[in-house]
Amino acid sequence: MLPLILIAGGAAMVLAMLALAFSGPSASRAQTRRIAALRERHGRAEMAVDPQARGIAAVRDTRMDVAVGRLLPNRELLAKRLAMTGKDWTVGQYGLATAGLGVATLMLLMMKGAPLMLTLFAAMVVGGGVPHFVVGRVIGRRVAKFTQRFPDAIDLLVRGLRSGLPISETMGVVGAEVEGPVGEEFRAVSDKMKIGRSMDAALQETADRLGTPEFQFFVITIAIQRETGGNLAETLANLADVLRKRGQMKLKIRAMSSESKASAYIVGSLPFIVFGLIWMINNEYMKNFFTDERLMVVGMGGLLWMGIGGFIMAKMVSFEI
Repeated sequence: MLPLILIAGGAAMVLAMLALAFSGPSASRAQTRRIAALRERHGRAEMAVDPQARGIAAVRDTRMDVAVGRLLPNRELLAKRLAMTGKDWTVGQYGLATAGLGVATLMLLMMKGAPLMLTLFAAMVVGGGVPHFVVGRVIGRRVAKFTQRFPDAIDLLVRGLRSGLPISETMGVVGAEVEGPVGEEFRAVSDKMKIGRSMDAALQETADRLGTPEFQFFVITIAIQRETGGNLAETLANLADVLRKRGQMKLKIRAMSSESKASAYIVGSLPFIVFGLIWMINNEYMKNFFTDERLMVVGMGGLLWMGIGGFIMAKMVSFEI
């Protein structure tokens, strides 16, 4: 058992060293630092909210949320991810889904007579991975829809400003006229301003929840204009044009890298597919990978090299704009 632990620890160390060696400077982290620097440079006017307005805006956690939150290492991050989905999912519901999937997988594999190590590993992967994957997919789709319609919303803001409406009323018009995530977020901003939040604070809260650089550019643009003055309509029109060109560049990069991504997915998933098919045909033969120490060492080595190859392929087809 000790050699297996040493091999697993060595494999984890090698993967960590390779990740540090090949990752290099992160473009997304650099972008986040630049946005944070701009936010601190220009600041934002915080408006004191009376206790009644704060009580209206507060979100109370249920007992299930509190119980599940005590078991999580970073409950705030999970709550933020669930809020980014745009749905009324709570931390408690997420915990119940994780536990239910894990227990169901554990019972199913135990009924099939799977080895104990495989059963526990599969239950942990399914229980922890499937809800995380679903939440990530929902967030990705919502952010993609928001990014696609956001330039049109800015154009509507520009037309409202040019017609003489103040920007606060124009945001309410955008929330009422635009469908989808864009309208939902602008309605949320308008509602926060109605209960006493300043426009800068409401916009920044939405930007922090969305986590998209496009909306952060919009917030910074308004903050700069409020301090320096100038034609806000013209500035927002230029921003909408920049965001459209940014979206076109993303689509072009996605089309150019789609073949490489498909190849990486096929190469990475093929060994697991073959393992599953052979398990279905002759499970007694595959059970040796969980009982024979030599096969366990070979399997861990194969997973290690597959992880290195998948990491390198992911870096080759990953682009930041």
